[in-house]
Amino acid sequence: MLLENINQPNDIKNIDKNDYGLLADEIREYIIEKVSDNGGHLASNLGVVELTMALHLILDFPKDKIVWDVGHQSYTHKILTGRKEDFNTLRAHGGLSGFPKRRESECDCFNTGHSSTSISAGLGIVTANEINGGDDVVVSVIGDGALTGGLAYEALNNASRLKRNFIIILNDNEMSISENVGGVSKYLSGIRTGQVYNEVKSGVTKTLNSIPVVGEKIVHHISKTKSSIKQLVIPGMFFENMGITYLGPIDGHNISQMIRVFNEAKKLNHAVIVHVITKKGKGYELAEKRPSKFHGIDPFDIETGKTLETKSEPTYTDVFSKTICRIAKQNKNVVAITAAMADGTGLKRFKSLYPERFFDVGIAEEHAVTFAAGLAATGFKPYVAVYSSFLQRAYDQILHDVCIQSLPVVFAIDRAGIVGNDGETHQGIYDISFLRTIPNLSIFAPKNRYEFVDILKFSSTFDAPLAIRYPKGTAGEILKEYKEEITFGKSEVIFKEKDIAIIACGSMIGLAIEVREKLKSLNYNCSIVNARFIKPIDEKCIDMLKDNHRVIVTIEENILNGGYGEAVLKYVNSMNYNSKVVNIGIPNMYLEHGNIDLLKKEVGLSLENVTGKILEVL
Repeated sequence: MLLENINQPNDIKNIDKNDYGLLADEIREYIIEKVSDNGGHLASNLGVVELTMALHLILDFPKDKIVWDVGHQSYTHKILTGRKEDFNTLRAHGGLSGFPKRRESECDCFNTGHSSTSISAGLGIVTANEINGGDDVVVSVIGDGALTGGLAYEALNNASRLKRNFIIILNDNEMSISENVGGVSKYLSGIRTGQVYNEVKSGVTKTLNSIPVVGEKIVHHISKTKSSIKQLVIPGMFFENMGITYLGPIDGHNISQMIRVFNEAKKLNHAVIVHVITKKGKGYELAEKRPSKFHGIDPFDIETGKTLETKSEPTYTDVFSKTICRIAKQNKNVVAITAAMADGTGLKRFKSLYPERFFDVGIAEEHAVTFAAGLAATGFKPYVAVYSSFLQRAYDQILHDVCIQSLPVVFAIDRAGIVGNDGETHQGIYDISFLRTIPNLSIFAPKNRYEFVDILKFSSTFDAPLAIRYPKGTAGEILKEYKEEITFGKSEVIFKEKDIAIIACGSMIGLAIEVREKLKSLNYNCSIVNARFIKPIDEKCIDMLKDNHRVIVTIEENILNGGYGEAVLKYVNSMNYNSKVVNIGIPNMYLEHGNIDLLKKEVGLSLENVTGKILEVL
C-alpha cells in the first residue's frame, strides 16, 4: 500500500505522480474506516482528499502554512503530516483531535473550529512574515458555505491591500452543513457554470494570434483590458473588483491541474483566490447522496451507512422540532431562524410545514440575531435555533439589537453543556456566563422533556427576550411526576427537608437526585430544588432555604465564573445569611474532546466528586 510510505511531513513528494489517484483512494478508504469506528466528520474530509494532496505537493511543511477554515476537513492533512497511526484515537479523550491543533503538530499553524476565520488568521500570518522578513507560503482554505460569514469579507477587504503573496483556496462544494443558501451561493453557481468566458478568451486569443504581424500586438493590448472583458462575461467579478486575483474554477479532484494553478498562484505578489470545485462525500456513494447526514456522524456501518447506536428515546432536539411546529400551527406570527443548521437544530420539520416562515441565513449567526430582532420589532415571534458554542459569535447582536429594545426573541440553545468529542471549540459551557451579563434577558433550563415542552409553550406568549438552554442527547423523563406550572422567575421545590439544599440547573437534576440518595444513605437530610430560571434567580426560594439549611449547593453544567452559582452566592452574601454556599460547576477552562461522562467526571460533575465536596463542608 502507498499509504504505508506516508509517515512524516512531505513524504508524499516521494510518491510517483502516476500513483496519485491510487493514494487518494487509499486515503479515502482509511478515513471511512476510522470514522466508522470512532465517529467524526466524514463528507467534508472525503471531498478534499485531492485538494489536500495537491497542497502538500507544492508546499514544504512545517515551514509553509495552511489555515483550515472550521478545520473539520483536515483529516487528510493530518494523515500526510505523520499522524496516520493516531487515527485509532480519533476524538477520544487524550487522543487525536478532529480539528487542527497547534499542540498536536508543527504542521497545524492555527487552531480552528468555527467558521469564516481562516482568511483573517492567514492574513495575520502573512503580515507577520512581512514584518519578520519570512518567505513562508501561506494558504487559507475556506468553504463556500463559510463565505456567508461576515468575518470573511472583513478579511478580504484587508487582504486586497497586500503587496505579497497570500493564497486563498475557495473550496466550493455547494454545501456548508446543510445546503448553501443566499446570494453568495448563487454568485458562485454563476461562476461554476460560466464557462463562456474561458471559451471566448481561448477562441479570441487563438484567432488573433493567427493574424500576421499585428496579431500578437492586438492580444497584448486586449490583455491590458482583460478586466473589462471579464466584466462583460462574468457578472460581478467580485473578487477582482476588490483587487484580489481570481483563478478558476478548477476541478478539485484533478491533482495535476491544481498543482499547475497553485504554482502559478505562488508567483503573485498579492492576494489570490483559487476557486476549486469539489464534491462533498466524494468516493463514498452514501455520503455523496446525503452529505448533510454524513457531515458529522457517530460510529456507523460502512455497508449500510446506519449508525451503530440506535436511539430509542427522543433527544431534546427532537422535542424542540415537534413542539415548535405545534406552536407555529396555533400562532401565525411564529417564525424560525437557523444559521445553516436546519438539520442539527431540528428545524427541518418546520421548514417542510411552514416554508414561508422558515429562514436559513447561512453561516451568519450575527445576522440571524439582528434579523430576528427586525422581525420581532414588527410583531413577529422569532425563534433562533442555534448551538451554544455558535451563539457566542452573536453576543453583540443579542445585547445591542435584541435586549436593549427588550424584543421578544426566543433563543433555543441546543448543545448547552458538555458536548464531548468535538472539543474546546464546540463545548457549550459558557452561555450562562455570557448571557447572564445582559439586562432584559431571561434564561431557562428544563429538567426533562415535559418541562421543555412547557417552557416552549410559555415562551410563545412571553413578551421579552428569553434563552432556553438544553443539552445534547436524550430528553429524559426524570421526575416527570413533578410538573408544577411554570411561573416567571420561580423555581420548583422537588424535595423539602433541612440541613442540605441542592439547587440543580436543568440537566444537572439527575446528578442532584443521585447525590441526595447518597447523602440520605449517610443519614443526612437533603432538599432538592429545580432552578428552572437561571436568570432571574428565585430569591424568595433562597430566602426560604436559608432558615433551616446550613449548606446550599448549586450544580450547573457551565463554567463557575459568572454562572448561576455565583449569582446565588452573591445574593446570600448580600443578605448576610448564615448558610454556606457551595458552587459545583466546570472550572474556568477550555475542555478538550472526549466521552461526555468521562469529561464530567474529570471536571467534578460526578456523584463521588459532588458528594465528597459536600461532606468536606459539613
